Amino acid sequence: MDTMNIALPQSMKQFVQQQVAKGGYSSVSEYIRQLIRTDEKEQLRAALEVEILKGLGSGDSTVMTDQDWRQIRSEIRERHARRNKT
Repeated sequence: MDTMNIALPQSMKQFVQQQVAKGGYSSVSEYIRQLIRTDEKEQLRAALEVEILKGLGSGDSTVMTDQDWRQIRSEIRERHARRNKT
């Protein structure tokens, strides 16, 4: 695992140390990693929300046919096969 040094003002350092102590984290590094994971999830959620809103604004919906689903499955299988070859 790589390391990264950061500089914090005393007030932030104390805050982090308090969070570690009361949050049951084994170290400052564990606390920071959890913050980063939470931020990653939030950014993914926000990106998904953007895509959902694009879909909702893309016009009237249509009924999916069996042929539509077959085509989607076929495209997914092709993408998966291409990814496995590289």
